Amino acid sequence: MSQSTKPQAASTETGTAIFTRKLHPLIDLQCDRTWFEELQNRLARGGPWDDWTLYQLTMEAEQAKRIESFEQLLCLRSLPAFEPMPHQISTARKVVHEMGGRAILADEVGLGKTIEAGLVLKEYIVRGLAKRVLILVPASLVLQWVRELNQKFGIPAVAQKKEHTWGYDVVVASIDTAKRDPHRELVLGTDYDLIIIDEAHKLKNKKTTNYQFANLLRKKYCLLLTATPIQNDLDELYNLITLLKPGQLGGQSEFAANFVVDKRLPKNEDQLQEALSTIMIRNRRGDGGIHFTRRFVKNVPLALSDEEKALYDAVTGFVKERYEESGGDLSSMLSLVTLQREVCSSRDAVFLTLVNLFKKTAEDSPVRPKIWELVDKIKQIKANTKAEKAMELVKQFNDEKVIIFTEYRATQEYLLQFFREKNMIAVPYRGGMNRGKKDWMMDLFRGRAQVLIATEAGGEGINLQFCHHMINFDLPWNPMRVEQRIGRVHRLGQTEDVKIYNLCTIGTIEEHIVNLLHEKINLFELVIGELDHILERFESGGGSLEQKLAKVLLEAGSDTVLKEQLNQLGSSLSQIRSEVQTGLNPYAAAAPDLLVNLDKLGEDVEARP
Repeated sequence: MSQSTKPQAASTETGTAIFTRKLHPLIDLQCDRTWFEELQNRLARGGPWDDWTLYQLTMEAEQAKRIESFEQLLCLRSLPAFEPMPHQISTARKVVHEMGGRAILADEVGLGKTIEAGLVLKEYIVRGLAKRVLILVPASLVLQWVRELNQKFGIPAVAQKKEHTWGYDVVVASIDTAKRDPHRELVLGTDYDLIIIDEAHKLKNKKTTNYQFANLLRKKYCLLLTATPIQNDLDELYNLITLLKPGQLGGQSEFAANFVVDKRLPKNEDQLQEALSTIMIRNRRGDGGIHFTRRFVKNVPLALSDEEKALYDAVTGFVKERYEESGGDLSSMLSLVTLQREVCSSRDAVFLTLVNLFKKTAEDSPVRPKIWELVDKIKQIKANTKAEKAMELVKQFNDEKVIIFTEYRATQEYLLQFFREKNMIAVPYRGGMNRGKKDWMMDLFRGRAQVLIATEAGGEGINLQFCHHMINFDLPWNPMRVEQRIGRVHRLGQTEDVKIYNLCTIGTIEEHIVNLLHEKINLFELVIGELDHILERFESGGGSLEQKLAKVLLEAGSDTVLKEQLNQLGSSLSQIRSEVQTGLNPYAAAAPDLLVNLDKLGEDVEARP
């Protein structure tokens, strides 16, 4: 630099802060650096700041300095709405930093796979690694996903409604919508940064159109969410992993040769578990740090009125007569067995089924008059013992929220009217409602209404952690559906102990079902996952539990015989439950139990040098 262009400092009141540079013999350029010195001083002192924006920038700079390693989740600083649980943070960190953004999240039901997926998504967005995102979920869960991503993660997700919606950055849709024209071409023609598929076990069969469609999606990162990555055989697991990372387990024949004895029995489990450890994460309820509140279950026995008992006995006799006439054809009788279950719920549910049956019966059939005899008995019933008990329980809860589950739409309508007449606000929730109405009903339940009356279909996909009272107005014969009901309220985020009331009518099949579920299986105390194994073992001999219950009910000649045969079913279930819990299951190495072994995998892998 020549003498003429060297900067020269000028003295000021605050010190040497103005510099002069000679750019031309006639031009002096002066640069005032006092602001810079003041900024440096304030940075050193930590303030004060004249402007809120400057303060925020300083805070962000300080926070950035505190990131100790690249493995930390940057997104946690931008989640003010909630605090993820440790196992969810650990899972997200592992997916991002060890699995390259491609993983099966196989946590047990209720542990927050949606939260884990949201954390991964948010992390990639914060790091600038993901912008275009597609989330495929069951249609009933679309709005729930959108709400969770918006409210908890600040992610502007949108529900797919029209063709133009696919142009948004983060879209939530059902796979059935995505694979249909005109959507199919748009979706398959997009390069996605991240694809998330919920209930991924529904893609287990590679011959289905859903699997083939998912396999064609173009993506950089991919998450498959399922609590049951293995349901029937090891091929299902292979198909899911191939969808996620082709070649991870070799070709189909190579996988079979290395890891499969038959379709349900694995071999070389250590090697298989090590291969799966790079692609699958499974957290269990029993793991440390995962805390659930307790369940308190109370069976509420109820004596039917004389009119209600007369209807039950008449319906039972009618159903058995039809079974004998059919020559013992159980498959043709299952729809009629529904009458047995409905009569334990409400006269309204039975009435609708009888009317439909009457319409389908030939005019000259001798069955028609017998149907109308049952209708006459229905007309004699003036009250509903269960409804009155439900009202009594609700009043005991002192304005606390309660959900009432019923299997039947007609019973739901009856209960809504019953509560309305008693000046109590109750709202319905059922499968036939569109997304907007379901959201509306849920908002009413959170706000004004004390009671939500939900049908089986309506109960799918709803989270009710703000409610801790549940009444089973009637009970399904499928124990898994009972567990799913309970899972709506007894899940992560529930801060209160959950109280469950099972209404059961004495002297009916319902009394035996409650005994079977509560005493023999001890359903309400089972760890999630155990019930799957118990039912699978029980039904491996052919026929579902529901079918076996129906057969016993139809063929028992007396109440004594009915009780004996149901006790035999219960004892069989109890024995299987004991074997599953103590590891005596002869199928201990079968596919579903592979997941139990996988639960220990993380510790084993981490312990290796």
